[in-house]
Amino acid sequence: MTEVGATSASSTGAGPAPSDAAAGVPIATASGRPLWRVFLVLAASILAADQLTKAWLTSFLAPGESVRVVDDLLRLVHGQNAGGLFGLFQGQALPFALVSIVVVGLLVGYHRRSGRNPYLSITLGLLLGGALGNLLDRLRLGYVVDFVDAGIGSTRWYTFNVADAAISFAIVLLLAASLWPSLARGANDAGRG
Repeated sequence: MTEVGATSASSTGAGPAPSDAAAGVPIATASGRPLWRVFLVLAASILAADQLTKAWLTSFLAPGESVRVVDDLLRLVHGQNAGGLFGLFQGQALPFALVSIVVVGLLVGYHRRSGRNPYLSITLGLLLGGALGNLLDRLRLGYVVDFVDAGIGSTRWYTFNVADAAISFAIVLLLAASLWPSLARGANDAGRG
């Protein structure tokens, strides 16, 4: 097993990438270290934007109040989601907070093993920032502040926030990578078919 930062024949391109045989996951080599700066700066930016927009919204709207932005198509509404995704499982903020903590650990661990891969660093950074934004709300408030409400008349999409948008966009990126795997190939894979 090759450790992170160790040199091997594969780090010079003279063999297959090292892997953790037990997990079957490539281990980053000196030439293929994860893009930590991209991952962490993006996650921190999403977290900051999420928390700032929620603080801004709650400074002028009471829970349940709304303001029209674009007629009835787009509204800002102060929603309090004490459940999970799309308002499911109401009153379960603590279990979702615990699951979120595990997810944060898994995202960081997966990124550590992803190698030098801008696509995965961006995707995982979006997921981490979104997870941290909603986790912080659950730990601080016992619910997540949602505020973007879009739709036509009584046909509305689920109310969401910046963290939810980042998570949703990351899911789209993951789906695209599953359809077109070449999108997610890292620098270690660039020279291979």
